[in-house]
Amino acid sequence: MPTTAKSSTLQKSIESTQLADIIGKLTLTKKAENVLSIDVRKVSSSADYFIICSAETGIQVSAIANAVRKGTPNKPWHVEGLNNQNWVLLDYIDVVLHVFKTQTREFYSLEKLWADAPTVEITDEPQKQSQSASN
Repeated sequence: MPTTAKSSTLQKSIESTQLADIIGKLTLTKKAENVLSIDVRKVSSSADYFIICSAETGIQVSAIANAVRKGTPNKPWHVEGLNNQNWVLLDYIDVVLHVFKTQTREFYSLEKLWADAPTVEITDEPQKQSQSASN
């Protein structure tokens, strides 16, 4: 069966959604805090999802990033900030993970830039839709 542009786009959405979920859950294995999945498909062409999380120490920032790198089926296309340990970016093209040291995250407030996009908090409990997503 030939693949049409529409079905290809749908399949990409499913894959990026699954990857975002995998990445979010992997961050929790290293006790990431305040893990958010931001669906930017309708507001940006740079990616489908941004996953943002934080950690109290640089060692924990590195541990979270490394757990994701080792636990995902694909290697990230680009890695930034791994040596610095304040803000690590793992770019999987359709999904971009930002792992911040807590103070750095508070300073940049990256999630506020995407306030118009639907946001889901990723926890070990059942997922809940953010209030900002319904407005």
